[in-house]
Amino acid sequence: MSAIPPDDPATRAFLRHVLATLAYRAGKTVRGTDASFSEFMAAAGGKSPRAILAHMGDLLDWCLRLVRDGEPRWTTATPQPWPREIERFFAALGSLDAQLASGAPIRWDPGRVFQGGLADALTHTGQLAMLRRLSGHPMTGENYMRADVVEGRVGLEQPAPDPRYVF
Repeated sequence: MSAIPPDDPATRAFLRHVLATLAYRAGKTVRGTDASFSEFMAAAGGKSPRAILAHMGDLLDWCLRLVRDGEPRWTTATPQPWPREIERFFAALGSLDAQLASGAPIRWDPGRVFQGGLADALTHTGQLAMLRRLSGHPMTGENYMRADVVEGRVGLEQPAPDPRYVF
């Protein structure tokens, strides 16, 4: 067990900030892409962006069950068409954020929720960014420390980066 107290308001705020960060970064990797990107394969035997995003949705569903029910039950969804997978991912982010915002008890060790599902989703976001570049769908870099990430803003639509911090 970690030493992160589940009932501390700072714990809840931190987890919600992680979700907003994930929304900002993942949104950047999928916005403006189409089905050709969703099926891109960098190498034989790899995973497509659509399969990765479906897994990210599964991770968030799992985190919601952990936080809401204290139940570590994993489910694997069948990947949907690209637009539907994008919707599912952001809906799952919204559901988890709403659960945390509700003030209901966090029923699983918050440190474990972060180090497991949330950190994994952040890692996969980096994979999507790399695959986007490899597939010929470049995106601009930015200083993410300066990004306008706001607790509770977990949808696909995010503010544009400040041009001073784009490279």
